[in-house]
Amino acid sequence: MALIDPELVSNIIGEVAQEVILPRFRCLADGDIREKHPGDFVTVADLESENLLTRRLTELLPGSVVVGEEAVAADERVLSALRGDSPVWVLDPIDGTGNFVRGNAQFGVIVALVRNQTTLQGWIHDPLLYRTSYAVLGEGAWCGDRRLKIEGRGQEALIGAAAYRDRGKLEQAGHFLRQLGSAAHEYLALLDGSLDFSCYHRLHPWDHAAGVLMHKEAGGFSGLLHGGDYAPVPLGGSLLMAADEASWRKLKGIFAGE
Repeated sequence: MALIDPELVSNIIGEVAQEVILPRFRCLADGDIREKHPGDFVTVADLESENLLTRRLTELLPGSVVVGEEAVAADERVLSALRGDSPVWVLDPIDGTGNFVRGNAQFGVIVALVRNQTTLQGWIHDPLLYRTSYAVLGEGAWCGDRRLKIEGRGQEALIGAAAYRDRGKLEQAGHFLRQLGSAAHEYLALLDGSLDFSCYHRLHPWDHAAGVLMHKEAGGFSGLLHGGDYAPVPLGGSLLMAADEASWRKLKGIFAGE
């Protein structure tokens, strides 16, 4: 299948963010927010963003379908599209909704284009900076005309993102944990070197399909702790990202308790 011009998708994401997300940042009314589960927020901006992205992206690529976080929350059968033959847009309309609700600037929009369980293209948009980073399978990761390249720092003390439950074993090994509350910003931090690693224990495709591709295309190394590579389908287990294979293997031992 022919790939989509990444700038066309970047423009759509940016326009949707300007239209329905940013006007509600720090302006949400009580009725604009609800909890899907305790501590798991959804806002009117999430729903409107997903609806608008769904319409515009399927118009851009006729025959494509959408797996969006909020659509899956309403009906988990939507996930079955990821195992079909049609191209699939995988959407997180606001990643870091908890931050968005609290007025924290670390939130973003994540979009991936998947077919036959392979991520072909991915985008992460920071609405407040109006900046989109993207990757194309086999063609690198980019921010504008700047090619992104992960450079391992080669230091013993690394900084990473992981679940709070991992803090003790990381600190015991001399590493440090940062909590960003947004997979979008964690992947962007991996790309710019402000994070050295990340480990995820919940592998929702809308959180990771785009970021894993971008990380790999920028030269990073990743894999599932129980073995094998990440795929943009519902998965169990844990996903570890690092700057290079040597760092990944060292970190794997810490997370696996080896």
